[in-house]
Amino acid sequence: MELEWIDIAIVVGYIVAIVLIGYTLSKKAFKNLDTYFLGGKTIPWYILGVSNASGMFDITGTMWTVSICFIYGLKSAWIPWLWPVWNQIFLMIFLAVWLRRSNVMTGAEWLKTRFGNGRGATLSHIIVVVFALVSVIGFIAYGFEGIGKFAVTFLPWDLSTDVLGFEISSAKMYAIIIMAATALYVVKGGLYSVVMTELLQFIIMVVACCLVGGIAIYTVSPDQINAVIPNGWKELFFGWELDLDWSNLIPAVNDKINTDGYTMFGALMMMMLFKGVLVSIAGPVPSYDMQRILATRTPKEAAKMSGFVSLALFFPRYLMIAGLTVLALVFLSPELRAMGGDIDFEQILPYALQNFIPVGFKGLLLAGLISAFMSTFAANVNAGPAYIVNDIYKRFFNDKAPDKQYIRMSYWASFLVVVVGIFFGFFVDSIDSIMKWLVGALFGGYTAANLLKWLWWRFNGFGYFWGMLVGLIASLVMPLAFPDLSPIYAFPFIFLAALTASVAGSLLTEPDDEEVLMDFYLKVRPWGFWGPVREKLKVRRPNVKANTDFGRDMFNCFVGTAWQMTLVVMPIFLVIREYTPMLIALAVFLVCTYLLKVLWYDKLQDWPDDVAEEQKEKIGEAATQNA
Repeated sequence: MELEWIDIAIVVGYIVAIVLIGYTLSKKAFKNLDTYFLGGKTIPWYILGVSNASGMFDITGTMWTVSICFIYGLKSAWIPWLWPVWNQIFLMIFLAVWLRRSNVMTGAEWLKTRFGNGRGATLSHIIVVVFALVSVIGFIAYGFEGIGKFAVTFLPWDLSTDVLGFEISSAKMYAIIIMAATALYVVKGGLYSVVMTELLQFIIMVVACCLVGGIAIYTVSPDQINAVIPNGWKELFFGWELDLDWSNLIPAVNDKINTDGYTMFGALMMMMLFKGVLVSIAGPVPSYDMQRILATRTPKEAAKMSGFVSLALFFPRYLMIAGLTVLALVFLSPELRAMGGDIDFEQILPYALQNFIPVGFKGLLLAGLISAFMSTFAANVNAGPAYIVNDIYKRFFNDKAPDKQYIRMSYWASFLVVVVGIFFGFFVDSIDSIMKWLVGALFGGYTAANLLKWLWWRFNGFGYFWGMLVGLIASLVMPLAFPDLSPIYAFPFIFLAALTASVAGSLLTEPDDEEVLMDFYLKVRPWGFWGPVREKLKVRRPNVKANTDFGRDMFNCFVGTAWQMTLVVMPIFLVIREYTPMLIALAVFLVCTYLLKVLWYDKLQDWPDDVAEEQKEKIGEAATQNA
């Protein structure tokens, strides 16, 4: 496609400006590891929330979401529960507070607060570092596939080349160049640079989203939409079967539905709920989301930051998704029908942008979508090296090096993570395939051990190690052994294997140090099976109280999930001009907001009442020493 000079100028100028801004801000990071990876825990929670939302905007995921919105209509709002998208709600309600109370730098370092310093703790530390690096590399490969597909559709130059007999397509070359440009400021600037550039990128993305939504509303009438969609496309709720028939419109879509395995939609939803609750309570994988939580000033701010992510992200993102979907449905359906079975549904987003966005606006929109990629990529690149430097090099090889040496090591670690992620990106078949592996198989291997670490006092470092190891191996082996089995349906098998290993590994070894367990319970105060630890702690601290908030937390999670869902469906209803269901969704949003204000926000605590003062004193002393 030929872009006008003004569109190319906007895109190139934007990329240069972002790199220069990020590089300029890098001086803020060159102090110590805490400032490099966590911004010195001085960044306001709402800025971290916007940064986190910017990282989650994700161009690759947006391409996938546009494709499923095109195929499944309003029911596509449920399909991202595969991740599940509402794990952010569980973080908001209780998990972010629990995590932030540890006051550490990485998820691996957090394990010391739970398992101590014994051999089991060391093994748990190593395995979570391995998992963190696998997941970060997986997400870089996922982004590599998406940005390459996107860029080659718009940018006019053919960059395909041959290196030592290995042919590199133009799409792969564009992906390498954009990743390299982003890495320039990420590697140098650390979290502070990433967060501040993501703040600017998010503003550009919101403008782009409003632009696309407005063009779709202005250009397309409800009658035009109704003429190109099957019965049931506008219905949010569903029965046991999907019941969408594209035979008279675009027959190839029916084949795609069968390939996805979503025909029995009720069974899929049951599996997503089963998986989603377990994964959400397990907590975030050790990536940029956890990093933002650990970078907040206080536990209460960590909870507010997590909630703000949903509020900032979903409405503008789905305004763009719905707008691009509607434009593609109305104006591209004849072209897609003519393709027969050769449709690449992941290309619907760039197809729509090609044809229906005016000159000048197209450059702005491309800059916004490249922002989405750069934000996600930057967040992952900044998160991964923390585990290499802080949790491998510093812990096992050199814990006395000056801070500047650790930061220089972080540069090399970032470079290594990017190169390995790009390497694996060459072997990705499609966005859909790697997305399903990440959220189905890999997260399945993570869930069991990380669920038990919160809920069961007898779970120890050895149990964590064996649970994570078996889960990781199962997540890698299952797709090879059973290539036709969807990752979402493989989840129960991977979870059960990891759960068995976790329980056996714990019961066949000694419990962890009771001093470590009591200190963890005193500060974090999770609900779950902690009776023996609490009884021993009461001997020293008779006023210690159990966490009895399980019922309220679960109710708030249910309300929060409904609240988040309204932020997804309202912009879709707006774009397709279904005003009555949009107003119903708005009413549900307002009721849920009130309930969350009363039952969650007003009851947030940095620390349990019986340890609040001493914890504040400890943090104050630590802040004085750091200063």
